[in-house]
Amino acid sequence: MLDIEIEGLRALQDGLDEAFAALVNRCLAVLQRGGKLVVCGIGKSGHIGHKLAATLASTGSQAVFLHPVEAVHGDLGVLAAEDLLLALSYSGETDELLGLLPAVKRMGVSVVAITGAPDSRLAQWSDLVVPMTVPREACPFNLAPTTTTTALLALGDALAIVLLECRRFGLDDYARLHPAGAIGRSISLRVTDIMRTGERFAAVGPETPVLEALQAMTRSRCGAVAVVAADGLLMGIFTDGDFRRQVTRDAAVLTAPIRTVMTPKPIAIRSEAMAIELVKLLEERKIDDVIVVDERGCAVGLVDIQDLPRFKIM
Repeated sequence: MLDIEIEGLRALQDGLDEAFAALVNRCLAVLQRGGKLVVCGIGKSGHIGHKLAATLASTGSQAVFLHPVEAVHGDLGVLAAEDLLLALSYSGETDELLGLLPAVKRMGVSVVAITGAPDSRLAQWSDLVVPMTVPREACPFNLAPTTTTTALLALGDALAIVLLECRRFGLDDYARLHPAGAIGRSISLRVTDIMRTGERFAAVGPETPVLEALQAMTRSRCGAVAVVAADGLLMGIFTDGDFRRQVTRDAAVLTAPIRTVMTPKPIAIRSEAMAIELVKLLEERKIDDVIVVDERGCAVGLVDIQDLPRFKIM
């Protein structure tokens, strides 16, 4: 079944042409003049339409979903002449959707059909047709919408992300529309909101004996200590894991200066970085502690991976 749906996605990809580019341009023109994208469909296409409208809206393109049956009973009021109706129907012969179109056209609203049947009645009613033909459904009877809904979902995602890029919708814009949940916190919080400072941040000079560095780590209740020069510049990091590895080789390490056992030029992150950058760094480098530095490279704090669940961003 997955192979059949992958086959459908490849067919969709191969079939993308100037019609998709024309759809993008129409959407951009509508959004630029203050209109919105109105997604309309019924059945399984309607479910995908709900998701498409939500994805468009969350990525900066004003969009709503319009149910074709509810539309002819008053919900048509959400449409305005400057809007664009995205009509979703693989067969292009959905009666409920077709019944809505005369009223839509009377309002002067442009219609774009996304359909697998470019010669259908829906296509004939539309100002632009975006073909979306797939070889077959994953259903053994070739009836239940499976491959077609997967393709429609992927095409909708492609539209939303292309519009995002064309409109230069940035991370700050995304944060503004996602103030709640893990996504919102990770792109609205900065490293300065999370890092340990003051008594909770252990920092020592390069000549400090390892024993004193360990005592500083214990007092701050963190698993690492920053090694800093007299002017505050970050020189290295020493973790409790480093100590365990060192002490098994040489018990005399406790009296050695920290500079001889530290990790020089450690991975660090700038204090103005977003929390999402921090999470990515921790995951990619497989580390538990990151020193935070300012624009001069001076150590100003530390982030311990164990702190992140408290901020609900990991």
